[in-house]
Amino acid sequence: MKTELRRILAESARLDVPIDTLADNDDLYAAGLSSLATVHVMLAIEDEFGIEIPDHMLTRRLFSSVDSLASAVEELLRSQAAA
Repeated sequence: MKTELRRILAESARLDVPIDTLADNDDLYAAGLSSLATVHVMLAIEDEFGIEIPDHMLTRRLFSSVDSLASAVEELLRSQAAA
C-alpha cells in the first residue's frame, strides 16, 4: 500500500524533493506539500483504493506523512469490508 501511496504522491503532490528521498514518517508539508496538492492527492487515493475519505478525516494531520496516509487508508478499507 505504501508503494501505491508513494506513486500517488510522486504524481500528484508536487513536492520539492523526490518522494523516494523521504522516510515514511517524514513531514510531507516540510517537503513542499501544499493545501491545493492535498486535494489532488485525496482524489487519487480515493480512486486508487475505491474509498471515500470522510470530511472529518480531512485534516492536515492526515496528509502529514506516508505513514499517516497508510493508516487512514487501512482504517477505511477495514471499515468498508466490515460494512
